[in-house]
Amino acid sequence: MDALIVVDMQVGLLNGKPKHDLSGIIERINRLAASIRERSGLVIFVQHCSGAEDDFVPGTSGWALLPELNRAAADIVIRKTLNDPFAETDLAARLKEIAPDRILITGWATDLCVDATVRSAVSNHYDVVVVTDGHTVNDRPHLDAASVIRHHNWVWSHLITQRSVRLARTDELLL
Repeated sequence: MDALIVVDMQVGLLNGKPKHDLSGIIERINRLAASIRERSGLVIFVQHCSGAEDDFVPGTSGWALLPELNRAAADIVIRKTLNDPFAETDLAARLKEIAPDRILITGWATDLCVDATVRSAVSNHYDVVVVTDGHTVNDRPHLDAASVIRHHNWVWSHLITQRSVRLARTDELLL
């Protein structure tokens, strides 16, 4: 059984610079989520909760998950306050209960919360699939978004781990 983790795909990400291929990312996440649910897998939405310093304050419009995301009653929502959704949340306990064969990771922002999620999933001894066309970021001062995404996909494929870290495009996973 697979678990799909969707990191921080919230309304607040629409503020600021445009996110790379956001509509395509949402469409691919929705297709993956539907496929995983059909195969009795689990979809986990990670929702960032911040203080007044940004657009993810609980209860505000920016905190809400993007309305374009297709959600189901059985989906889990994990609220986090740090980049790493395994830190100070019950994500590790929830995953231990369901014991997925592998964890697929998607979401925003590639270089921050998605990266922390990939590394923590590996550190928590899960086989990980990074959905290479399922995560996004905006341009950074030193790199354009496409380069940030390409760089992180390369880094993740070279992590030293005792578990599997696989990179795959959505269409490969839907076969």
